[in-house]
Amino acid sequence: MTTSTTPQSPAATPLLDLHALVVAVRRRRRLWCSLAALGLLLGTAVAVLLPPPPTATATVLVVHQDDQPNDTGTLIRTDVALLGTTRIADKALRSLKSPEKPEDFMKDYRGTGLTNNLLQIEVTGKDDAQAVARAGALADAFVADHVRRMREAATAEAKALLDQRDRMRDELTEVNEAIGDRSPESDPQSSASIESLFARRALLNSRIADFDQRAADARTGTPKVVAGTQIVDTPRAVPQSLTGAAATNGAIGLVLGLVLGLTLAAVGTVVADRPVLRREIAANLGASVIAELPRTSRRPSWLWRRRRTRVARERLVATLTRAVRGSAEPVSLLELGCARTTGALALDIAGALAAEGPVTVVDGLPGSRLAGHQDPGDVSVVGTEHAAAAAHRTRRLGVGSVAPGTAWTDLHHLGGQTVLVVRAGHGSAAWLHTVARQLADRRIPVIGVVLVDPDPRDRTDGTLWDGLHTALRGHEEWAARRNGEGTSHAAQAVGEGRPRTERTAAPPVRVPDSDQEAR
Repeated sequence: MTTSTTPQSPAATPLLDLHALVVAVRRRRRLWCSLAALGLLLGTAVAVLLPPPPTATATVLVVHQDDQPNDTGTLIRTDVALLGTTRIADKALRSLKSPEKPEDFMKDYRGTGLTNNLLQIEVTGKDDAQAVARAGALADAFVADHVRRMREAATAEAKALLDQRDRMRDELTEVNEAIGDRSPESDPQSSASIESLFARRALLNSRIADFDQRAADARTGTPKVVAGTQIVDTPRAVPQSLTGAAATNGAIGLVLGLVLGLTLAAVGTVVADRPVLRREIAANLGASVIAELPRTSRRPSWLWRRRRTRVARERLVATLTRAVRGSAEPVSLLELGCARTTGALALDIAGALAAEGPVTVVDGLPGSRLAGHQDPGDVSVVGTEHAAAAAHRTRRLGVGSVAPGTAWTDLHHLGGQTVLVVRAGHGSAAWLHTVARQLADRRIPVIGVVLVDPDPRDRTDGTLWDGLHTALRGHEEWAARRNGEGTSHAAQAVGEGRPRTERTAAPPVRVPDSDQEAR
């Protein structure tokens, strides 16, 4: 709870804070690590429980009559498409004498163009022997069909050329007859006509010879195609390795699970909008982070890590003890997402204060977690209904919660000032803002924020430099200044003969109305 901050330009607040996003995703490593492990297990289980069927392959060298060095693979793609037709499948099934339907058989094989002239056929079967037989039948059927098509194309082309040649010959016969009917003693006009006939005959002879050559070339090219199209890699079974398949499927499942987990973690972080960094938590609560408490792991940990956590906890208890001891009003600890930790801190602080006199801990936690606790060191725990009776006899320390469902009107029974104990990433930005507004409405100053389970790599600043009157670093100075001002006003009132009145309460500080204004 601080005074209003200096407005910042909209450009200073990024639309998406990548640093906060990375930190939040890293804190959800349990989610994406679990999904990655699940993907690994599923991939391995699929490889073990659903092994691939026996497979055989065969490689065919396909020679085309229209092969060109600059071909982009159109011809081999056409061959792959022809391999997946019912005509090829039916011929293969006939050679195998199988009653299976061609449509069903087409689902068990596929063709792949390795190069412009190499076609690989992959066939599955019930066992390796059946797969090899199917691959051989398919390869033979494709080669026979390809040779037949090439021969038919060459024959059709040669026939068309020969037909054209025969028409030219008939026309040449007519020209020769026309030349023979002319007499040598013709006039000059007839001589010109005869010359044109001779020219026409020469042209027809040339074209007839061209058609003969083209027909011969068409017939000559077919043997090259027939001899070149052949099976270069005989059908053979593909060795199946259970270990290799399990490793491959497991790696694929691991990557897919990891990607899915990271995506879900990132989307959940953006949607939930739960601050993790010190800077964001301090801005939303309007109070500085005065201390941090590492997460206490329930699993066995290294000795040096346990010692470091214990030292940090002792340092935190000492800091909060000094704050409670130097406060003129009862202080409360209000938790958000860490009720067990807050209760333990309250008991430790009360134990440290018990050396100076009896201490009463007012338990306002949900479920009365500390009710009935009696410490040998003059520390007693009572409920909120006995808080007023215990206030005049002993030092009071309140413990409560600001989680959703909190009775805000009962917080003043716990203490006039408070320290918020917040777990990083627990509350949303909207709820942190609500907590700050409710405490401001109840005129309960926030001394500071204790951050539980912070990110170890968080290097942001959680200090609000415009909140000196409530921050722990300037609390005693501000309280002394307030008391001095109150004493001078009282003395002036007595000197003037006016009755002494109570010191005027400090005006409530304004809490930002939105996350944008808080930042």
